[in-house]
Amino acid sequence: MGGWWNRQFNPEIDLIGADRAPIAARIYFCGSLKWLGAPFDNHDLHELREGARQVPGFDPSSTGLLAVSRSGTTLPAGSVDLVWGPDDVVAAWPR
Repeated sequence: MGGWWNRQFNPEIDLIGADRAPIAARIYFCGSLKWLGAPFDNHDLHELREGARQVPGFDPSSTGLLAVSRSGTTLPAGSVDLVWGPDDVVAAWPR
């Protein structure tokens, strides 16, 4: 798990799940983290989709998309494979 960006820092993909580091053979998911007062919306989803296409190893037919947002989403059901909010982030942190 990590992030990805190119040399111009555009796009910056906040979350990447891959099979190994430092060079992955398979990308499992690409995600965006929005910790703002506004919900994750279609504009954010568009940026994630466009940015994810530039990640080496991204395959739109098998790489999942995930949205992490403090303020929820306004996305239609099924737009992304996983949506996490603050409670999900805290629950994933080992105690």
